Amino acid sequence: MKTSLAVGLALLLATTSGLSAADSSPEAVVQAQLEAYNAHNLDAFAATYADDVELMELPNDVFVRGIAQLRERYAKAFGDPTLHAEIVNRMVVGNTVVDHERVRRTFPEGPGTIEAIAIYVVENGKITRVWFRRGERKLDAASGAR
Repeated sequence: MKTSLAVGLALLLATTSGLSAADSSPEAVVQAQLEAYNAHNLDAFAATYADDVELMELPNDVFVRGIAQLRERYAKAFGDPTLHAEIVNRMVVGNTVVDHERVRRTFPEGPGTIEAIAIYVVENGKITRVWFRRGERKLDAASGAR
């Protein structure tokens, strides 16, 4: 009886909270972040991050500290209509998601792509830290550079 009550309560909490255990898995949180990024939906994007999030260039060069800075930085980025990220490869170990990303965007020199590695740490259904390692910019041939 106690077991069925506990299972019923767990199911009730999962359905009324709007998130199931699978929805808040680290991979699901990072995927929701990617989808919001590609939709240029700042509110949905920011909702996947903890209030005290830190974004860093490897090894530990912090360039965003806190949700307000994250919103400010990405509001500008989302103004680029070409901005779009695709996942080349993804690995998940525990609460850490590592994405190899290819991002299309407009650089000051013109449109192109950049590859990056992003290491996301997810705690309590929110991204708390991200480390980036960016590759070289590859401008589109039409922009006059290779």
